[in-house]
This record gives sequence, structure tokens and C-alpha cells, in this order.
Amino acid sequence: MTTVTFLRLRPAEHPSEKWAAARHREGSTTVEVDDLTDADRSSVLAGGLLPVTAGTGGSTPVGYVAEPADAMELLSEGVPGWRITVAATDDREATLDALARTEAAYLRVGRSRVAWGVELAILPGIDTSVSVFVDTVEDAVVAAEAGATDLLLRAWDTESLAELRDALAGYSFVERTALPPGVPIDEARERLDRDLFKAWLDQIDGAGTARPRTEWAPGKDLPSPHPPARFSNQWPDAGWLNATSQGIEGASQEVRLILERSLDGARPTRDELERLFLTRGAEVDAIASVADTLRQRTNGDTVTYVVNRNINYTNQCYFKCGFCAFSKGPRSLNLREDPYLLTIPQVVERSVEAWGRGATEVCLQGGIHPEFTGEFYVTVVEAIKAALPDMHIHGFTPLEVWQGADTLGMPVRDFLIMLRDAGLGTLPGTAAEILDDRVRAHLCPDKIRTSEWAEVMLTAHELGLRSTSTIMFGHIDDAASWANHLEVLRTIQERTGGFTEIVPLPFVHMGAPIYLRGRSRPGPTWDEIVLIHAVSRIAVDGLIDNIQGSWVKLGLDGGTKLLDAGCNDLGGTLMGELISAAAGASHGTETAPEDFEAAIRSIGRVPQQRSTLYAPVEARTLG
Repeated sequence: MTTVTFLRLRPAEHPSEKWAAARHREGSTTVEVDDLTDADRSSVLAGGLLPVTAGTGGSTPVGYVAEPADAMELLSEGVPGWRITVAATDDREATLDALARTEAAYLRVGRSRVAWGVELAILPGIDTSVSVFVDTVEDAVVAAEAGATDLLLRAWDTESLAELRDALAGYSFVERTALPPGVPIDEARERLDRDLFKAWLDQIDGAGTARPRTEWAPGKDLPSPHPPARFSNQWPDAGWLNATSQGIEGASQEVRLILERSLDGARPTRDELERLFLTRGAEVDAIASVADTLRQRTNGDTVTYVVNRNINYTNQCYFKCGFCAFSKGPRSLNLREDPYLLTIPQVVERSVEAWGRGATEVCLQGGIHPEFTGEFYVTVVEAIKAALPDMHIHGFTPLEVWQGADTLGMPVRDFLIMLRDAGLGTLPGTAAEILDDRVRAHLCPDKIRTSEWAEVMLTAHELGLRSTSTIMFGHIDDAASWANHLEVLRTIQERTGGFTEIVPLPFVHMGAPIYLRGRSRPGPTWDEIVLIHAVSRIAVDGLIDNIQGSWVKLGLDGGTKLLDAGCNDLGGTLMGELISAAAGASHGTETAPEDFEAAIRSIGRVPQQRSTLYAPVEARTLG
């Protein structure tokens, strides 16, 4: 299926911040100014838009629209082709030479010259999209049928866009920003200055295409933006939002074949997982539908939860993870306490309180205190077990295990044996973030790498310690890194069978240092959240039986919706979790078993309290 992109662009002479903000509210992403001044650029960025310019001097834009001679000048200055649109002239040879040498992303032509532009675009060695302004649906259809693959839209409202989408139903219709989809974030980080990079990140999803215009984000106290009868909220018009999912029939032939093989028991390859992550719209609905079928086969109508308490024993940490606001969040958000470190008796006291409230598990999570050695982790486990022999201790990420072993000067295996013998029950799969070192190098540069995380998990599983697994997404990651992450989990699980579940964790951006420094996206989109959960179910079908929806990040409304997209578990009651709140989340501190059960029954499912290892648990009589 041919992809046609569109850009909501407004030409302007000298835009004010107020004007730019108004265009932003109307849905535009980009302003084009002939000769961009510093004042123009500041106004455009402050209004939430990206500036492009037809000039080669003046202030630096995110992209250039340049006639062939100017495009060649940009090339000599080292401007990459993904920032360049060549504006065609009557000189065919000069236009072609500029396209060939700059590798420009777009060739802009008038509506009467689309066919002429296509003749150049399809020449061997040329990889460009023919771009054209269109003012009506009829103009757009004619241009697309002539071969234009990028449409420039001025002042199109929501319903006009819906009409255009429906008229181009035979194409994959995708909104872009001033830059083409798929620009690698590492290149953009290197080539764009800080202000342009931040403005671009604020506009894009993980594929580099335009984000839906919504105030919602993971952690915000707003209803999740899913439509009533489908999953994808790619489009804001009533026709889309009120439509019913077509299920697998809404997918392209390529995606449908992957999904049909999945239903027949053939898990997708790593590359097929990446393809599924790049879907949008009706294909998101199709993937959710297949994931739900697989969930039903594996788990039936039972939805589980665990009564537990998270004990965040310190907020002091010497690691520098860009996503973590727990130990380094800004005081301006009023989300941090003063630095603290619980004593071991205080940890035990909180565990006893949790047991008294019906908890079967305590989850030990916190920062890596600069004074910690492995002795702390062993001692706290022994102390809890001495007071509560029947309490399951779920604690210590692979990072803590690695650091604990290192501080005691012993192999990871020997340290895990110490923890196991002290009474540790299972390991949380956090500190995984994204198991792709290309991303980890910028997201958590001083943390253990993918191979080291895997080494801890493989060793723990071999010693009889089972674990959860997580994926934290929506920051500087992409479809390739998500596919790589799932492939790592599958590789480990095929060897050990030690993972009990996958827990996708949407990035909460509001207080995260990496976002506040302008170096990440503002969390995942709703469609990306659906895809991560649903594709995870499809990827590990027959390997890992449980996929959890994180009410901590999404609220019970969002978590419950995901129970129809492959999830069968809502996680734990938590009783005072602090880490998500530190990042700005409004949910996630605590919920009651009764709230879980009401949410589960509201969609016709059967609630079941479980143990950490997914055995059914009868609620204890308290008092």
C-alpha cells in the first residue's frame, strides 16, 4: 500500500507567538517563513510550532525549502537531506542534480507539475517524495493519483481531514511534521540545536510521525483517550471515534498474514514484530483483537491482581537515569521529599503493616544509595523473613543484584544464592527500561547493559528464582528497540522459562529530567500503549502467559481497557508506591482490592486475587 503523508503547514511573514499558538491549537505543526529572523523563530517555537524557511541565511530553521542552487549551498554547509525540500524550477537538470546530490526528502512542485515531478522522483538513485499544496479534497485525490506522496495542507479542519482520509482510503495516510517520518533520533539529536530538537520531540511519536493532539499522557489525571468501540485514537473526527473496530479485517494483507500465522501458533519473527509496532489506525485495532483472542485461549475470563506493598526504602541514588524523577526530580513540581533512607526496622515495620492489611507480597524498590553494599539487601530480606515467614519478598532489580555482588567482591551467582537462601522469593524485571544499548547509552548511560541484565536474569532463573519482566517505553525509543527488547525476553524465556509476566510501563514525562531538559518525547501515545501490550502478548504466546496493564501509569480506566487488548492482570495494590508519583503521575500510590474487582466485573470478567507466582489466593480474614 502506498503511503501518502501530509503536513499541516501555515505560510507567514512575521508570525507572533500569539498567532503561532492559535495555529497550534487549530492543528498546524509548521510555519513557513521566507526569511526567518531570530524573532520569528522564537515566536514560532514559543507557540508550539516548527519553523521552516525558504531562505538560506538568517535564523536556523528545522527545515529548508530551497531552489536547486540554494539546496546545493545547504549541501556544502553540511545540512542533511532530511532537512531539505527542493523547490522545483523550470531547469530540469538543475533540479535533478540538486535532488541527487542533497538526497532531499521532498521535491515541491505546483499542482500542474506533479507528473513532471514524479518523473524525477522515480529515476534510479532518487529517493524523494513529490510534495504539493492542495486546497480541496478533489485537488488532493488528483495529486495522489498522479503520484504525489506528500500533501501540504493550509487551514484544513478536522472534518475536512476526515473527508480526505476517506477519499484516500486506498492509501496509507499519515501525518508528518516539518521533518519526514523515520528520522533517527540520534541524527536529530546531533544535527538540531536544543530548541529545535525539543520542539520536534514534542510533536512526534516513536515513528517520527505527528502525535495526536490531546492533553492526555500517561500519569495525568485524565480519562484515557480510547474511543468507545475501538482502540485507535489516531483521528479526532466523530466518524473515526464512533466507528466499531473491524478486527483483523481492518489490517493490510501484509499485517493480516502475520496475525493469521500468530493465531495458528507461529510467533512473529523479530522483524515482523517491528512491522507490527509500525502499524496505525485500523491495524492497531486488528492487533488488539488478535491479542485478545490469544489472551482468551490462555487465561480465559479470569483477571488477576496481587495484594502487595511497595516499599521504596531510599530516594537517594548515584546512578544518573534520565527518566527517573524519584531521586532527582525538580522541587518545582513539589513531588520529592527530602532525601531519606529507611532503616531496616522501618522496612520491617512497613512489611508487618502490609501483612496486617492482607498483603501477600512486599516489593522492595529504591535508589542505589552510595553507601549500599550487597550486605544491605541480604540483611533486609533476613529481617523481613524473621518477622513474617510467610510473606513473599519480591525485590532487587538486576542492577541492584549486579551492584550488590560487585560491592561484596563476589560473582553474581554467589550473591543470588545468598539472597535466595536469605528468603528472597522473586526478582522484579525493572532496570530493563529498553533492552537495546543504542537507546540505553542516552537513557541510562551508567546502568548495566542489556547483556548484563540478561546475565542476572538467566542466572537467577537457573537458581530457581523466578522474575517479572518490564519494558519502559515512550521516551527516546522506537519500533526497532521495542522489537529488540521483546526478542531479548523471548531468548531468555526459551532457555529458562523463568519470567512470570511482562509489565509494560509507559514513560511518565512530567517530572522526568530527560524531558525537562528537552531530550525526550512527552510519553507514548495511546495507540503506542495499545501496541506494546498487544504485540507483547502475540510475541510471547506460549512462552509467557501473563501480560499486565499498569493502572499505576494509566489509571484503572486505561488499565481496564487494555484487558481487551491482550492483558489478563492489573498488578498490585501497592499501598504507598512513590516512584511514579515522583515523575508526576496522579495515579499509582495505592488502590483497594475492591476497586480492582469492580473494574474487572464491569467488563464481564472474573476477578481473582493471586500470589506473586500467579497461584490463586483466598483473601485472608483481617482483624
